[in-house]
Amino acid sequence: MYDLRNVIAKLKEIISEETKAKKVFDKDVADALAIPQATFATMKKRNSIPFKEILEFCATKRLSINWLFFDQAINMLEEESERFFQVHYFSDVRASAGGGAFNFEEDYEILSIDKTIMNTIVPSANNTLEAINVDGESMEPTLQDGSIVFIDREQTNINKDGIFIASTTAGLFIKRIRQRADGMVELISDNKAYSPEIITADEVEIIGRVVGNVESL
Repeated sequence: MYDLRNVIAKLKEIISEETKAKKVFDKDVADALAIPQATFATMKKRNSIPFKEILEFCATKRLSINWLFFDQAINMLEEESERFFQVHYFSDVRASAGGGAFNFEEDYEILSIDKTIMNTIVPSANNTLEAINVDGESMEPTLQDGSIVFIDREQTNINKDGIFIASTTAGLFIKRIRQRADGMVELISDNKAYSPEIITADEVEIIGRVVGNVESL
C-alpha cells in the first residue's frame, strides 16, 4: 500500500535541505531515523515501513506525515477533516515503572495522520487520541521500552480490562490497574520481574486507556 522508496526519497529532500548536501544516501536517512543501516536496508528491500521512527522524525521536524505518504504540502499540518486524525504527540512525556513528570496541556506536536495509516496502528481510532513514550521494561513483552503508545482519554473505567496511563504522587505510570475490595489500587506490570504496586485510591488519577502502540525496531 505504501512505498518505502518514495518515503525515502522525500526524507532525502529534507535532509539535503538541512545539511546543504548535494547527495544524500540511504545511510543518511537511516541515521536520521536512528535505524541501524543493515536493518534499514532490509526494511527497504521488504517495503517495511518504520512508522514509529517516521512519526518521531515528523514531530521533531514539525512536518506533516501526510506529505511523506500522500504528497500533501510540506511544513503544513492539515486541518481536521473526515479523512484525517489529529493526534497530540507529547514527545517529552514518558510513562514508566519509575514514574515521570508530565503536562498534557503544552509542549506537544500535532501529528495529522491519514485514517488509512492510523487504522493500521490503532484499530477503531477516534479524534481524541494523544501519544506519549514508554520508558522502561515493566510492561514487556506487551509494550517495549521506547515505544509510542496512543491514549484515549475518554476511556478511564479501570473495571474494563486493558492498560492505562495513571498519574500518581510518584509520577506517571503505564500499568494494568485493579481496584481491590479494600479500596486500595494495584498497579500491575506485565513483566513478572516487577511486583504490583499498591496505593490508595486518592493517590491515583486515570489519564486514559492505551488503545494502540508503535514499537521501536
